[in-house]
Amino acid sequence: MYQFFCGVNNRNLGRYRRSTRAVVGYLFAAILAVPAHADESQNTTMTLGSAVQLALSENPELQVYRFRELGLQGLARTANLRPQLELSAEAENFGGTDDFNGTDGAEFTLALSSVIELGGKRDARVAAVHSQRKLFDGERQALALDLMGEVTRRYVDVVAAQARLDLAANARTLATEVVESVERRTQAGAAPEAELLRARAQLAQAQLQVRTTQNRLHASRLSLSVLWGDVEPDFVRVDGSLANLGSIGDFEALFQRAVENPAITSFASEERLREAELQLAQTQSRTDIGWSVGIRQFQDTNDTALVAGLSIPLNTSGRNAGALQSARAARDEVSVRRESAMLALRARLFEAYQQRRLGIETASSLREDVIPALTRALQQTQAAYESGRYGYQEWMAARQELISAEYALIDAAAASLQNGATIEQLTSEPLLPSLEPGSSETEQETE
Repeated sequence: MYQFFCGVNNRNLGRYRRSTRAVVGYLFAAILAVPAHADESQNTTMTLGSAVQLALSENPELQVYRFRELGLQGLARTANLRPQLELSAEAENFGGTDDFNGTDGAEFTLALSSVIELGGKRDARVAAVHSQRKLFDGERQALALDLMGEVTRRYVDVVAAQARLDLAANARTLATEVVESVERRTQAGAAPEAELLRARAQLAQAQLQVRTTQNRLHASRLSLSVLWGDVEPDFVRVDGSLANLGSIGDFEALFQRAVENPAITSFASEERLREAELQLAQTQSRTDIGWSVGIRQFQDTNDTALVAGLSIPLNTSGRNAGALQSARAARDEVSVRRESAMLALRARLFEAYQQRRLGIETASSLREDVIPALTRALQQTQAAYESGRYGYQEWMAARQELISAEYALIDAAAASLQNGATIEQLTSEPLLPSLEPGSSETEQETE
């Protein structure tokens, strides 16, 4: 998937945008459209595809690469230049005494000079810049993948915040119903006034929780919008659901795909760059021959003659030994850093994989076993309270257990999706390739 990010620049950004929707659909197809509560009057909605497009085209960190691209173009032009020609003029034997007084005995020389580069220096310079461009492309790809992963994680944060706001609104509605039920029992003399006071206090807390969740939702939207440079989000909600988490997959298969991550393949590009720099340093050990050719005029005889010369520096190989040693050390260092990066990549991927597995298993258990049981328990407890068989404390405990389980489901599902985004970022490929964008009815079997 990272190949789509090779050309995130002005020249082909339009082509990239045309293909982004399909790519982003696979980036995290588990996020599906579901409305969320919002108090704002606006009705603008952000999609994951739009968020990624905005980030890739407007993110300030990615914009730096435009200037780096221009810098590399300048380096390539400079590296391809041939040795410069120099025009020199020289005057001798004038302004002296006796026969050399004035310019009667002067000699004037006009010469053209340059150097002959030996050892393939020009080709080595061009090769070094070309290798630097390969490394630059890999870094840009890695940054684009990192940015897409961060956009997806923050997008999931917004989806989760919307789900929490839905749950807080539902809890407020339930608290209102509790107050109404307790009021009826209190008026009938079947419950003490203290229970009504406690119910009203819990309603106030539920209202406070809604306001707190609204603030957190706004903060999560802002955290997402700053990725494309907006200091204030221009959308109210995002399309998304925490219902479909996909399958866990096989770790070794994921790791084999992660080896092709630009952050790892860029080491090969860097190694080629260091090798090119070593070749360039080796060419500097070859002596360049300086030459000059011109014409000389003798004022005293009014004659002219051609002049030519060669210059060869001495002991240049010894003077270049330090540069060769430094270039070899830089080249050999790359392989060591690559091995270290591979270990770090495997550890990070395994952690994300395990956390995703835990999130999927937790969410499945909560959704299929815990929440249905707590829902039935709350219904039975409420009925028992209204018939006088249970006290208010048992009813509130059952209600709080259900709400806590629903919050835990949101947390587990969000963690699973965020770790899935990290896995996609590390593997440079969609985690759920069988899902089509917008296939809200598709269900993935949890392995």
